[in-house]
Amino acid sequence: MTAAMSDRNTVRRDGSVYEHPVKAGAKIYGGTIVAIDPANNLAIAGKTAVGLKAAGVAQAFTDNTAGADGDIRVRVFRGPENVYRFSNSGGADLITLGDIQSDCYIVDDSTVAKTSGTNTRSVAGKIRDVDVGGVWVEF
Repeated sequence: MTAAMSDRNTVRRDGSVYEHPVKAGAKIYGGTIVAIDPANNLAIAGKTAVGLKAAGVAQAFTDNTAGADGDIRVRVFRGPENVYRFSNSGGADLITLGDIQSDCYIVDDSTVAKTSGTNTRSVAGKIRDVDVGGVWVEF
């Protein structure tokens, strides 16, 4: 490619909305944590596992239980202008106001925790706030 010699029409998109191909057999509910499985780079529901990459929050219910890998895509929201509230884990993994700006970890598609669970959980995102309803997470 060569440098531009005139104006160009550069394509733009919203930086908070993405679509990822879904793993065969996966069911992802709207409003839940979506993760990318590095073994195949396909979207799955958030769960306790090592090495997952948090993709964001599912915009709508997505069901690929009858499809092959990548047959459908899940639309996710993410980005610093969007934070989402999820359930707080309990016990030693309870997230408090003192944990704001720290990473939190995926327990399941609706719950985040303070720790990696002795390296059994993947990072969900950054803790932005904690209230009686749960933990506000930035993906």
